Amino acid sequence: MATEGRAVTAPSAMPADMEPEWLAGACLGGHLPEAVEQYLRLAGINYQHDVVAERYLFQAQALAPGHAAVLIALYRFYFYKGRLGDALEVAERCLLKAARDNQLNADWRQVRRGDAGFSSYDAILPRFYLFTLKACGYLQMRLGRLEQSHDTLTKMLELDPSDKLNAMVLLQVLARHGQEDEDE
Repeated sequence: MATEGRAVTAPSAMPADMEPEWLAGACLGGHLPEAVEQYLRLAGINYQHDVVAERYLFQAQALAPGHAAVLIALYRFYFYKGRLGDALEVAERCLLKAARDNQLNADWRQVRRGDAGFSSYDAILPRFYLFTLKACGYLQMRLGRLEQSHDTLTKMLELDPSDKLNAMVLLQVLARHGQEDEDE
């Protein structure tokens, strides 16, 4: 992705708080067909050309529908292009995938702390679920869906009570939302 004159060759992970090396390497890029990798690489190279980059992402998706690397590439593309509604739609698809991969209830509201190894740093799939839940909560906040954001981030904190992924920081930002206007 291009950020302030800097180019990254392929959109293959989530925003900075969502791209630990262990996550990207261990579970998200595995078993990715070479043609899909090529489409993701071409999407990254053509990032500044929205239509072209998105077309490559859709081609990757057609060849590997539901693959985490492709979903994350789509998410990241939309996120950095400011298409937050589209990013949220993809994040919700990621959350459903993560629920299936962890054998969790498809409704995140029904997921309980004991349903997966959410507290283990080494439990890659449960951590991906939490990262995705965080993305959903953050995007809901940015889109003004404050009650949904609060519910999502509160669920994240319930699943990760030690708050390794900093849900509390986002909940604090959410709590301050609008206070600046009231202080003036």
